[in-house]
Amino acid sequence: MKIGNRDFEIGRHTYLMGILNVTPDSFSDGGKWNRLDAALSHVEEMIKDGADIIDVGGESTRPGYGTILPDEEEIARVAPVIEAVGERFDVPISVDTYKSGVAEAALRAGAVLVNDIWGCKYDENMARVIAETGAACCLMHNRKEPVYENYLEEVKTDLLRSAELARAAGVAEDKIILDPGMGFGKTYEHNLILMNRLEILDELGYPVLLGTSRKSMIGLTLDLPATDRVEGTLVTTVMGVMKGCAFVRVHDVKENARAIKMTEAILRA
Repeated sequence: MKIGNRDFEIGRHTYLMGILNVTPDSFSDGGKWNRLDAALSHVEEMIKDGADIIDVGGESTRPGYGTILPDEEEIARVAPVIEAVGERFDVPISVDTYKSGVAEAALRAGAVLVNDIWGCKYDENMARVIAETGAACCLMHNRKEPVYENYLEEVKTDLLRSAELARAAGVAEDKIILDPGMGFGKTYEHNLILMNRLEILDELGYPVLLGTSRKSMIGLTLDLPATDRVEGTLVTTVMGVMKGCAFVRVHDVKENARAIKMTEAILRA
């Protein structure tokens, strides 16, 4: 799979997407990387620690968070950072947005992947924007309410629908990544069940990105705040590697890179 100018060997290694939140109200690190110099320093550190992709987000998208930023404000947060990262570092850049206007501006600024928490279902223009620019995309599973009749099958069906929307707009099949959406449109029990059964997503035929870093599933299990969930995140990363995930999206790059390296060494033995 090619993302930007880099080839990713899907099936041979689990790659790391490092999170860069340039928002004052992110659930775990809001406000830490708002200044451009701080953001660039953090990107440099994440790349040194093993990040393969940098994911830039300008709006808090945690479940239950009701504030939707105007496109202009979100663009003002992410576009200058994406441009500056692209000028200084040779790393594929992703934009974490569900709005086509923001995605379009971010792609013009240098992003090469759109990470959409609504899987092209929130904004009807999103799939077209991705297709017209030739960008890659990560399409996440999400629902407004965690109501299911056949939970695991419906997650798969929903994800395939997102992939179909992208393909119908002209997105190449080898530019699509699917994300099971841990913590979105799911109960605590749903998240644990899906973590335990991640291998079922192999049936869909697309690379899978796992995003569990510091999420409530870990906090509720361990009774820990967002800033103290590294060990819990590492467990989910190890399971993700063992169950075939192509990417993991994390805050703590160094620790997760080491966990991936150790897990893959054992699996290859």
